[in-house]
Amino acid sequence: MRCSGPTGATAGCAGKSDTIDAENAARAVLNGQASAVPKSADGTVEMIRLVKVAKDVAVKARTSAMISLKAVLVNAPGELREQLEPLTKMALIRRCAALRPGAVVDPTTAAKHTLRAIARRWLALDAEIKIHEKVLAKLTGELVPELVAAFGIGPDVAAEMLIVAGDNLDRVRSEPAFARLCGVAPIPASSGMTTRHRLNRGGHRQANSALYRTVIVRLQHHQPTQAYYQRRTAEGRTKAEIIRCLKRLLAREIWSYLRPLRQARQPLVLAA
Repeated sequence: MRCSGPTGATAGCAGKSDTIDAENAARAVLNGQASAVPKSADGTVEMIRLVKVAKDVAVKARTSAMISLKAVLVNAPGELREQLEPLTKMALIRRCAALRPGAVVDPTTAAKHTLRAIARRWLALDAEIKIHEKVLAKLTGELVPELVAAFGIGPDVAAEMLIVAGDNLDRVRSEPAFARLCGVAPIPASSGMTTRHRLNRGGHRQANSALYRTVIVRLQHHQPTQAYYQRRTAEGRTKAEIIRCLKRLLAREIWSYLRPLRQARQPLVLAA
């Protein structure tokens, strides 16, 4: 069945892609059905979003540099490869960065020249990422200290949650709406005597991924989460179902940490 509505419950029926999102948004505006309030992008959250963009770009570039370095190493002359391959990641980076190839006159010196350039690029990107992380830690810590301090969350996940909420958090009407925005609101898929829910493919995928990472950390190190997992497993739930429930509960917890931001902004809105 083809979904005709561009918003609300029908928005996710056709899947999730930039093209579909753009078409749905355009149809909503043309039909007069668009009622969502856009992000104001005028405060600390917008600052966090911009710094997060810089960090994410640097992280991708650092990952690409490491992949390239290992690819060069695999195809390097045998003597050089045998010296470098046994090293751990950071030892390899530092050794390559300290190489002295001299004049490039043969494949060995060319390989050393390339490995040194890539390793120094990796180190520069790593230093840049640490600077971005310090800025994010400062901004998120000042804005939502309780959220940052929550088990398994930290500045990075807190930044993702703030970005999806926006500076004008009052645009999100309720906690269930926030869960739907994060793509963790369960979709009923019951049939006959079977009661179940299916995965929600909609919502903000980066926020959904951040929730997943936090849940995995808590499953490994957080005793209350481990106890919940054991109890739900005894009830016959699968691991995927339990993780989905934990993501939903985590979204509710995060909403409670974000509520002071909404209450603090309301007087400003009324005064305006």
